Amino acid sequence: MKVFAEKGFAAARMEDIAARAGVTKGTIYLYFPSKEEMFKSLARETVQAALAGGAQQVRDFNGTSREMLVTLLSAISAFLQDKDRARLPKIIMSESGNFPELARFWRSEVVDRALAMVTATIAQGIERGEFRPLPPEHVAKLCVAPIILSLIWRTTFGPLETVPTDHQKLFALHLDVLLKGLAPEGNA
Repeated sequence: MKVFAEKGFAAARMEDIAARAGVTKGTIYLYFPSKEEMFKSLARETVQAALAGGAQQVRDFNGTSREMLVTLLSAISAFLQDKDRARLPKIIMSESGNFPELARFWRSEVVDRALAMVTATIAQGIERGEFRPLPPEHVAKLCVAPIILSLIWRTTFGPLETVPTDHQKLFALHLDVLLKGLAPEGNA
């Protein structure tokens, strides 16, 4: 994962990955038929447990939809704080034109699953009267958009900042604005 994070997908070579792992290139091909399959496997290993845990948490949650939404978004934000994990979506975004299969994979394995949890939480909140009646699938995308922007900012512009952005503070502000915007009319 570190080789992909450092070099991007296209520039990462199996020789570099093998050297970092302390094995021969041939050994890697015993387990992975291609660089693309290796990347998918690493992404699954990195993300699947978090997604499964999030889905279980949504199923078992007994609090308000507002509390569940904060829990979900906080988990997504915390998960992406890791430098190498933060580079995964950036790799997908930057390489999607040349490797559309990677984008399809990321969309179906990660994005759609995460958005489904957020969408279900929003829909439940609307049904319970906790949130204004808005299209849940659009609200879900609006919920995660600032997290993705923060990730892009950190990985692209962060190294160039003279005064580092406080991403935790930015996330807290996002939650405040989001929850007030979702509150039923007159309850913001």
